Amino acid sequence: MKSRSILAVLAVTAAAVSLPAAAQFQKPEDAVKYRQSAMTVMANHFGRIGAMVQGRVPYDAAVALANAEVVSTMSRLPFAGFVEGTASTDKSKGKAKANIWTDRAKFDASAQKMQEEVAKLLAAARTNNLDNIKAAFGGVGQTCKGCHDEFWIQ
Repeated sequence: MKSRSILAVLAVTAAAVSLPAAAQFQKPEDAVKYRQSAMTVMANHFGRIGAMVQGRVPYDAAVALANAEVVSTMSRLPFAGFVEGTASTDKSKGKAKANIWTDRAKFDASAQKMQEEVAKLLAAARTNNLDNIKAAFGGVGQTCKGCHDEFWIQ
């Protein structure tokens, strides 16, 4: 009986996830605001870890872990906002390039790689060891930079 309940929950979840992402947003600009907001929160908390990694603020294991947990959660959110019809026609710095949609597989692979590196950062934060956090922090930073270089107007 328990396995039926689990299967039912998984089936409902799979159905919900498979709905078109565009249906989640009333207007294209809502999707843009959503993804930008998620990335802003993620960047803010990643920056707090960066301040410890760079020695600008004292290392605090609890604070590092709390921020890594937020980064981990947020790393999964912005990509629901990259729906058809939300490519920027504005060519200013920081806007999404159209190749996100023309090379979606590469973009999705970049997102997956970032999430994998964030998982390593979270695992490192759980060790309460700044050297482990420093090593993992660099991996996250590299994946972020790679995606921004490829898919964002610089």
